[in-house]
Amino acid sequence: MLVVIAGGGRTGSHLAELLLAQGHQVRVIEERKVTIAGLHRELPTEVIVEGDPTDPHMLEIAGLQKAHVLAAVTPDDADNLVIAALGRFQFGVRRIIGRVNNPRNAWLFSKDFGVDVALNQADIMAKLIEEEMSLGDMMTLLKLRRGEYSIVEEKLPPRSPMLGVPLKDLKLPEKCVIAAVIRRGQMLIPRGAMLFEEADEVLAVVHNDALDSIKQIFGSMPSMD
Repeated sequence: MLVVIAGGGRTGSHLAELLLAQGHQVRVIEERKVTIAGLHRELPTEVIVEGDPTDPHMLEIAGLQKAHVLAAVTPDDADNLVIAALGRFQFGVRRIIGRVNNPRNAWLFSKDFGVDVALNQADIMAKLIEEEMSLGDMMTLLKLRRGEYSIVEEKLPPRSPMLGVPLKDLKLPEKCVIAAVIRRGQMLIPRGAMLFEEADEVLAVVHNDALDSIKQIFGSMPSMD
């Protein structure tokens, strides 16, 4: 997969390193001389395209016409919107991510401007704080399907309703699957007859609509009955 990253600051360079480590093709476009010098210390030379990322010619040099994903992550919201619009309407890129630097501009980062996913750091931090305050001891490990599903982990407390109950008899929400159990350092594949024990680390895939229900089953929050 070819990913073009417009903006070589900390966000762009770190994203490039991660994608390269995963075996993807990457091009980073940057025009600031000091930033370019830093990129050459961190990334292979062939990855770096020196020039203005809002210039359609530079985007073409970077191979945007062949790219699967465009990430517009410059420190300027206006530039990111221009880049996203060029990517969508001139180059036909299928997936475009736009970085929001000023939360007041977040409303502009929409499909009308070519942005599929807006990375608003203020919103992300607020949601993480809200989530951590509301989940109790249950930890969210990963979000799936644009945030609709979560992979969560819970260490079963002493009074968990799950203790001593076979998996097949648990009244799990419809949109929830117990994926794995870690017991005394050993990974166990859940089967219908499995009995849960105190301090089991249970991993589940759950839809957002079912989070409260699974928290009650785990024992993360008191029952509402």
